Amino acid sequence: MQNAGIAALGLNWSYLAFEVRPEELRAALAGTRALQFIGLNLTVPHKSPATDMVDSLDESARTWRAVNTIRIEGRDNNRVWLPIHQFVDEPPEKIRLQGFNTDADAIVRSLREDSGLELRGARVLLLGTGGVGGVAALRVAAEGVGELFLVNRTLSRAAAIAAEIRRRHPSVKIQLGYPRGEVDLALNATSLGLAENDPLPLDEKQFSLRQARAVYDMNYRPAETPLLRAARAAGCRTANGLGMLLHQGAKALEIWSGQPAPVEIMRQALEKNIYG
Repeated sequence: MQNAGIAALGLNWSYLAFEVRPEELRAALAGTRALQFIGLNLTVPHKSPATDMVDSLDESARTWRAVNTIRIEGRDNNRVWLPIHQFVDEPPEKIRLQGFNTDADAIVRSLREDSGLELRGARVLLLGTGGVGGVAALRVAAEGVGELFLVNRTLSRAAAIAAEIRRRHPSVKIQLGYPRGEVDLALNATSLGLAENDPLPLDEKQFSLRQARAVYDMNYRPAETPLLRAARAAGCRTANGLGMLLHQGAKALEIWSGQPAPVEIMRQALEKNIYG
């Protein structure tokens, strides 16, 4: 997806994947600074710890308390911070890592496009509040959902997110645990579903998929997770996280390049990779 977008913009860049252990994240980030990378994306489990490891946080990263995109910047002679790739003739006097979050807006955009869902006033069940799940909880609350139900393996984590939402968005009704009655959306932010033999990410004794009008699984490989297969059988509208992946990546490319991302070209590359 990113390399297709980079090629379409005519940039002499390459997007590569590196596996980094959590305990080596700080050293890895220092390496990108020393090597003057253009930028980078972070995925699980690095997004929250990175907020304390970058030099500066964009408003998006401060708001959602997670970093998934970093832009390497240099300070010029006028003490203005610019993307590092703009320094062609002479190196910058100083370099910094600027952290952004492109996940949060991508979640909402994908829910609208792929599930046809308007979040304002909706009843939403969120499964998983760690990492991207915490970002999702804060972001859908900011959209003005009517009720938000949080389910997480570690209750204290869900309680902390609930307290933050009550502080930021007091009009949103928020509860820990499964709802009674129907919901407009069940949103899976856990990793359950990546493997074919994974159990469903919900307790079917406490919540039936027939209670949900729509089910969105942030996992996108396989294209139809066990949760989505069960939801389709229960008559729910279903969508996976492909749209979220696309839009967070497109926004990241715009942050690095300063140019509009070729979204449809990136979508085609992504769908070819995921669906064959």
